[in-house]
Amino acid sequence: MEDKKALGEPVLVVEDLQVRFELEAETVSAVNGISFTLKKGHTLGFVGETGAGKTTTALSLLRLVPHPGKVESKKIEVCGQEVSTMTTQQLEKYRGNDIAMIFQDPMTSLNPVFTVGQQIADTILLHQEVSSSEAKKKAEHMLELVGIPASREGEYPHQFSGGMKQRVVIAIALACNPEVLIADEPTTALDVTIQAQVLSMMKKLRDERQMSMIMITHDLGIIADVCDEVAVMYAGRIVETGTLVEVFNRTKHPYTEGLFNSLPNILNRSARLKPIPGLMPDPSNLPVGCSFAPRCKYAKDECFSAQPIVHQFSDTHTVACSAYARSGFAIDRPQKK
Repeated sequence: MEDKKALGEPVLVVEDLQVRFELEAETVSAVNGISFTLKKGHTLGFVGETGAGKTTTALSLLRLVPHPGKVESKKIEVCGQEVSTMTTQQLEKYRGNDIAMIFQDPMTSLNPVFTVGQQIADTILLHQEVSSSEAKKKAEHMLELVGIPASREGEYPHQFSGGMKQRVVIAIALACNPEVLIADEPTTALDVTIQAQVLSMMKKLRDERQMSMIMITHDLGIIADVCDEVAVMYAGRIVETGTLVEVFNRTKHPYTEGLFNSLPNILNRSARLKPIPGLMPDPSNLPVGCSFAPRCKYAKDECFSAQPIVHQFSDTHTVACSAYARSGFAIDRPQKK
């Protein structure tokens, strides 16, 4: 592992990431030229509808995109290391040590024939020069860290509830103290009460260990609770990125506006929801112009014929929308100061 970064320094840099699945009948464009930076100790949230390319982006960072996926980029740099040129041996040391991932479904993330303690210890043995007994002690410590009694290390996954399984998955991901933790919909399979407990625990561990984190979700409430920066994805592209305050209080992209408008209004319970009309385009047949144009109430002719212009509203707040080339354009959603 490279030297630990200081708080606020870039620990992950991605430039022009593209992922395609080249099938016999068609080519699926899953991720289409995205760039972003993650700073030490910060949490970046990826939000968007199912199929936006969030999980594929995360898998690209670990070189785990399945065949026949093809990944291209100008740069995928984690802890100063270029991921795209790593050998198989280097990848084995990199995964789990520098970067780790919590996958969507805890029910299928654990091996049913090994005890939970064995699965945590195996991760430690792979990356650290310790004895089996030391690895077992560390595994017990990790269980305690995520709120599971160490005495349960000899039990099997089927003996745990969904929330407890997710805690075990988090313990495995954190066992070697990675610089970057990717959490892919970590609470989807859990009930609301357990969701809150798991998120609170993740935030506590992130702060204690000064980790950087990528939170992938479609839930804006989780983004508001956990993240420092936000990247809104649509059809394989980042359409808006900024700090949490900028994206939530000074929303600029019509798609981001649509996401907020589709949420219930707790101050006016009689107000009707405003769903975004239509569906996300087929990734094997993306439109020539802005992918969101067919669903956008602000779209003009130029939106259908050319890729959107990227506008910079601050050092951290960027939006890919050609409407801002029009004089005085603003979206309808009330903006907070």
